Amino acid sequence: MLDQIHWLAAVTVLGVLEQAYFFLQVIYARRLFGISPPKISGPPEFERIFRAQVNSSEYFPIFLALLWQAGLFFHQGLAAALGVLYLCARYCYFMGYKASSSERLAPIYFSAGVLWILIALSALGILHFFLSHYVGLNILQLLTA
Repeated sequence: MLDQIHWLAAVTVLGVLEQAYFFLQVIYARRLFGISPPKISGPPEFERIFRAQVNSSEYFPIFLALLWQAGLFFHQGLAAALGVLYLCARYCYFMGYKASSSERLAPIYFSAGVLWILIALSALGILHFFLSHYVGLNILQLLTA
């Protein structure tokens, strides 16, 4: 079983480490700009870092659910590769937003596109499972015949 999920697990750990890095960036920014919790407003530089971290955290559960569904029901390797692309895009988003609010746009659109692909792969994989398991219809055999 582990050989069927090891890439997904590795990407999950990378994602958790990335989230930890984003959290640390907010802590450093709080210290730099003298903003104590629970305050979330301050100079634009702090607010961009804070907002980038919060936005990334909001999307992380969605990413994880789609990564695992696509990996388990469609293809582990493809899902993991898309997961790495997503994490790279999120890092670029964070760094772009940290520099300027306009520099966040291209990476956020790219990461959203990756999520849509993971949604499609998840849906196709789950549909294939239901059709083959409950209806006895194997789409893959029909396509290769």
